[in-house]
Amino acid sequence: MKMRRRARRTQMIATLWSIVIALFMLAPLYWLVTTSFKTPSEIGASPPTVVPNPVSLHNYARAFTYYHFQVYMRNSVIVSVGATILVLALGSMAGYSLGRLPVRGKHSILVALLMISVFPEIAVISPLFMLMRTLGWLNSYQALIIPYTAFNLPFAIWILRNYFLVIPREMEEVARIDGASALRTLVQIILPQATPGLFTAGVFTFTAAWTEFLMALTFNSSPEFRTIPVGIALFGAQFVIPYGTIFAASTAAVVPIGILVLVFRRSVVSGLTQGAVKG
Repeated sequence: MKMRRRARRTQMIATLWSIVIALFMLAPLYWLVTTSFKTPSEIGASPPTVVPNPVSLHNYARAFTYYHFQVYMRNSVIVSVGATILVLALGSMAGYSLGRLPVRGKHSILVALLMISVFPEIAVISPLFMLMRTLGWLNSYQALIIPYTAFNLPFAIWILRNYFLVIPREMEEVARIDGASALRTLVQIILPQATPGLFTAGVFTFTAAWTEFLMALTFNSSPEFRTIPVGIALFGAQFVIPYGTIFAASTAAVVPIGILVLVFRRSVVSGLTQGAVKG
């Protein structure tokens, strides 16, 4: 009886702490969304209002008309989707090779990939800028797609390689007996079974490209090629900071990421947990 009471008490405490942590984490997001619907006078009110009254779409209208936020969203979509496709295509082949094929120096390659994945991007901004200028790629989509692919590829290779390790080898062996090549085996046998791992790598890559700031600011200075983080950072004038418009644009930028995580949350969790079974 005492053990049951202790178990219930422990469960209640854990539930209460979970609720407190969830509220603590959701509070900034709630403030971001509600402030985006407030009028300029209500944003600077003291004490601040918790619920906008009245609800106003002025900040959203100003973001998409005066600041042309839709251009930044289009650029972010192109860059993020392009980098994600390249990362999944290259990462799946590299992960399959490192996880299923006899590759010489496999351990050294994996260590090198791990070192690259934690390498700070600010250390290579200057040489990358000179390279982009030499190639004539400044103010272009490829100026961001290629570096984003390079920086996110090591993590994707690790995720996919670890997931490929837990897939049974029987079907792969049957395909080889039937004369299927390594590429055909990967496309027709392995990848359909590795969908959660692909979703995991894709979501992380898309999010990283969607929120990246330093390279986007350095390589694409033209307003026609600015992405969302750079566009929002450059809102306003010398003496005016349009907080409402910034909050509205930030809310619009968060929505695609939120939808992506909600739709593929089970696949992402499955990809992370199953990929951790073997190393």
